[in-house]
Amino acid sequence: MKKILALVLAVLMVAAMFAGCAKKGEDKTAATGYDYEAIPNEMTSEDGKYQIALVTDVGDLLDKSFNQGTWEGLKRYASENGKSYKYYQPANGANATTADRYEAMKAAATNGAEIIIAPGFLQADALAQAAAEFPEVKFVFIDGWDLGLPNIMAIDFQEEQSGYLAGYAAVKEGYTKLGYTGGGAGTNPACCRFGYGYVQGAQAAAAELGITVDIKYSYNYGASFSASPELQTMLDGWYATGTEVIFACGGSMCQSAFAAAGANDGKVIGVDVDQSSQSDSVITSATKGLREAVMIACGDFYNGKWAGGQKTLGAKDDAVGLPTETWSLEKFTLDDYNALFASLKDGTVVVDRAYDTGLKNEAFANVNLEIIE
Repeated sequence: MKKILALVLAVLMVAAMFAGCAKKGEDKTAATGYDYEAIPNEMTSEDGKYQIALVTDVGDLLDKSFNQGTWEGLKRYASENGKSYKYYQPANGANATTADRYEAMKAAATNGAEIIIAPGFLQADALAQAAAEFPEVKFVFIDGWDLGLPNIMAIDFQEEQSGYLAGYAAVKEGYTKLGYTGGGAGTNPACCRFGYGYVQGAQAAAAELGITVDIKYSYNYGASFSASPELQTMLDGWYATGTEVIFACGGSMCQSAFAAAGANDGKVIGVDVDQSSQSDSVITSATKGLREAVMIACGDFYNGKWAGGQKTLGAKDDAVGLPTETWSLEKFTLDDYNALFASLKDGTVVVDRAYDTGLKNEAFANVNLEIIE
């Protein structure tokens, strides 16, 4: 399922991963405030049925990012509420089709699932099919949109706010040469919102400081959300020509960024969950409440408060942000962060969400934006 990397690249990636593990290997709760590793990924139900199910997005279950954050919320809710749980990975890995995803959902439903969590925008067609066939089962579409069926709850996030915080913090910290590498080849709304917000935050901070910053911005090699030699080579080149920090936005792509950063003494901004424990190169992460969203959805279902349709979570819900306890920022202080977050939360600062038109059409007076296609 994974690509076989060239030996040198593999060694670099493994080295980067082990460096991160050594950093916080003795404190599993440092990044999350909760020991998710203590909850087993595999369990055996007494009746052979599994009440809460996850159908994974592309990539590995434990991808240190999107799948893992969603899964951790699911198994925490299940363990704290006495529910059985199981994950299902569609056939064909990164090349999974709608039919593959549907078959995984069908397997979960026929295996006793009362509620099925499906993260990722690629799940939409399979979700619509499965939800229509199994109307008694509830489905949660993470990073999704309203599919018009009462047994589907779609949850998305204001990733543009989290990206804004990351871009603003990076520039206030003193970085003037930034990068962004995104997953989904430019078709994933969440990655696009993260990236667009990142540029807006960098622009705002640069304007306040009266400086100009450079940003290299690309979705090249992100179609599968996977690490690859091609992606690492591109990021190596960015670091070698002066880029100081790269926002790596897209599942296991982060491993290519960590490896390139390690080889070039560069810095990385993580995504979705706090990735500080994965590499010493991570200065902060643009997070969103994947765990919390799953726990909210499951709680609504089991507490008799289920409502289909759309939920959008953001700063007002404390569902986006930067992990202040684990970041390595020094010039951008906690007081600075709290003030900016409060402005996002009360609407004083508004971050544009319309990435499809805004990124290429908006003039960023304090950003030299180089879009690499």
